[in-house]
Parts: sequence; C-alpha cells; structure tokens
Amino acid sequence: MTAADLLLLRSPTLPVPHAFSTRAGGVSRGPYAGLNLDDRADDPAAVAENRARLTAALGFRASDVARLEQVHGLEVVHAQAPGVWTGDALVTRTPGLLLAIGTADCYPLLLADPEAGVIGAAHAGWKGTLGGIAARTVETMARLGARPERLRAAVGPGICGERYPVGPDVAARFQAAGLGAWVLERADGPHLDLAGANRAVLGEAGVQDVWVSGRCSTEAGFYSYRRDAGQTGRMWAVIGLPGEDA
Repeated sequence: MTAADLLLLRSPTLPVPHAFSTRAGGVSRGPYAGLNLDDRADDPAAVAENRARLTAALGFRASDVARLEQVHGLEVVHAQAPGVWTGDALVTRTPGLLLAIGTADCYPLLLADPEAGVIGAAHAGWKGTLGGIAARTVETMARLGARPERLRAAVGPGICGERYPVGPDVAARFQAAGLGAWVLERADGPHLDLAGANRAVLGEAGVQDVWVSGRCSTEAGFYSYRRDAGQTGRMWAVIGLPGEDA
C-alpha cells in the first residue's frame, strides 16, 4: 500500500487541512496491522512510515507534528512548535504545525476558527468528557483570538453507546454533571453516548457548528482497545494550518 491507499475521514465543516485516520493504508503487521500511528509496542520503523504517509497526505511532514502523551486529564497545551507534551488537548495559531490526537475508542475532537487562524484538537474519553475537555479547549482557543460562535468542530470516530457499558458509579457522575441525557439504560446496565455528550458540551461552550462522524471504533476498519482487549494500534486525528509559503 502507498499513501494513495489511505482511507481518511474528513468533516465537511472544517476548512483547514485535517483528517481522522482509519486502519487502511499502512505497513504495520500483526495486531497492529494497517496504519498504526503509535510506536509504544509496534515496530518503530513501520510506525514512522505510517506517520509519513498520513502527514504527506495533508501536505505536511512527520516532523511538523505536535502531539501528546495523553493522560485522560484536562490539560490544554498551547503548542507553538512540533514536539510531544503531556495533556489531553492542543491548540495553536502557528502556521505549518500539525496537531495530532491518538485514539482507539476515546473520541477525537477537532476545532477551527478560520477567521482567527486558531485550531485545536482534544482527546475525550469518559473522564475528559465529564470534566469538559471540549469546553476547556474552546476557552483556550478564545484566549488566542478565536470566538466560540465562529468555531467549527468535528467529533471523529469513537466507541458508540451501544458498545460502551459503564458501571453505575460512572453513570451517576454523568447524571450529576447534567449529562444524564447521554446515559443509555440497557438490559446489561448503563451505557454512555460520548459522541452526544461531547456535542452537548461543545454546544454549551458556544460552538454552533458541530459535525459528528457517526462511526464506531469497534468497526473492523478502526483500532479499538476494548474490542481487542488492549492489544491494538492507534488512529490519529490531525488538524493543521498551512505553512506561510503554502
């Protein structure tokens, strides 16, 4: 496979280079087969090739990426250069920088205010969703000149509510936080609709234009931590501002 074989999901609402990756188009093998973008357990050379293919498809290089060691927290990092930080969201107004969020069931959120030239990317599992990582990302973008009502947001693939059972304690915390509408009562207990919850959090933060992919990470074309019992790769959600010489 080559970069031309990549299957990338894109939102019609985002007017800047961006993508949600799938498994298609990569060189990794075994349980990581496909376009795995996480090098913690896979062959680093294969992951490097996968990253090069993805970034090239958007007009960037792998060396242009700003990404995170994600900790299921609420830290939003203002990235001004490529590198790796600790946190769960990134924002920038630096041209030529590609922000990347890794997922394998949690939800990736991409945001842009094209008029202000400010973009953001967030990682939202249940803890981040509950803590309002989406709203915190909007707030940090606003400090860089973005306006919530101008923001366009995309919620990428993640684990769907029907496939995401949770304990009653987690469900109760969502109820207490005013997100009870996204707790689904099923025969086997409560489930969470994290896509819907993040859309609601974005709306409360003033974002009016929100696109949701509707794709579930437990589908065969994606990596899923739950489906694969922890031995799996990672997708990337990426968003960037074209370089000044583009």
